[in-house]
Amino acid sequence: MPRLPALTPKKLIAILEGLGFKKDHVTGSHFVYYDEHRGRRAVVPVHSKDIPKGTLMSILRQAGITKEELK
Repeated sequence: MPRLPALTPKKLIAILEGLGFKKDHVTGSHFVYYDEHRGRRAVVPVHSKDIPKGTLMSILRQAGITKEELK
C-alpha cells in the first residue's frame, strides 16, 4: 500500500479539480467541492500548513478517491 504524500490544501484542491470536482461553496476556511458525476463532495480545510494524514484520508474517503488515484 503506497504512503500518502504530504499535501498542502492548494495541491489537494488542484488534484480534486483535475478529477472533476468543482467548488460548491466556502464556509469560513473550509472549501466544499462537489463532483456531479460521482455524486460526492469533499470538504478541504484551507490553512497554511500541510493537511494532516488522518484528515487527508478522511477527505479521500469523502470524495471516493483511492490512494492510487492520488498519485
